[in-house]
Amino acid sequence: MTDQANRLRELMSQHSANSAVSRVAASPLMPSHSEARVIVVTSGKGGVGKTNITVNLALALAKRGKKTILLDADLGMANVDVILGVSPKAHLADVIAGRKTLEEILLRVNDCLEIVPGGSGIHELADLDQPALEGLIRKLRELEHRAEYILVDTGAGISRGVLNFVLAANEVLVVTTPEPTAITDAYGLIKAIDQHNPLARVQLLINMVESEQEARAVAQKLIMIVDRFLDIDVRYLTYMEKDPNISRSVLQQQPFYQAFPYGPSTRRINMLASLVVEPEDGQEPLPSSTSFFTRLAKLFR
Repeated sequence: MTDQANRLRELMSQHSANSAVSRVAASPLMPSHSEARVIVVTSGKGGVGKTNITVNLALALAKRGKKTILLDADLGMANVDVILGVSPKAHLADVIAGRKTLEEILLRVNDCLEIVPGGSGIHELADLDQPALEGLIRKLRELEHRAEYILVDTGAGISRGVLNFVLAANEVLVVTTPEPTAITDAYGLIKAIDQHNPLARVQLLINMVESEQEARAVAQKLIMIVDRFLDIDVRYLTYMEKDPNISRSVLQQQPFYQAFPYGPSTRRINMLASLVVEPEDGQEPLPSSTSFFTRLAKLFR
């Protein structure tokens, strides 16, 4: 294990990435055949800005008139509500316990965006008996007919709770930063996807960079390592620059998309939303039409 980690760091330090360069051109996330596109946003390491990106991307999609649902599936650090400055009165655990219906816990942000507060309900999925789990999944599948996009904000790392959502997904957006530990952990996450969900469309967002050039260099290194050791296809999508307004918006408990509508991060998130909504010509849709939540239920059994 130590030798593999050392080898990984050695490869990351190399600057030649000829085999990966052609893969670094922006390649937007593609729609699936289900009524709602489910995009799981995840990271190998905490603190890389995953939730902030997910929340603001949801707002950007909603701004375009796209019906969007954001499922907060981060058990350990569920903070979608903190970034939005809202206080959910009920969570998915209340649906599981029969105290609330799914409709009752949905938190309406605006005409096109709703939040599903997860909380401890995500953890409790693993403890449900088969009839209860199937009943809950039937309710969650209703979300796929309620929205055009479902964004799932997972926890960081490769725990079972995180991996179940990632492995159920057709589309996975992996967020990482130039920090070596973040890149190494992102590789570990991609390795798990390669082993258990190799047909998933996996794309990279490089966050907290100084420039586009730095982002592409990080993506090249990571893709080079994936190409050498794994079989899965991973592509670079886009980047987000360092922006002090993001920290300010968090302190204000307001998304930067709203707090700083003309700031650099808002411009970048609008570009990301455009890549999601407007695929490049020639890209083929994902073949699977199976419900995301149906696949998720099988993983929690």
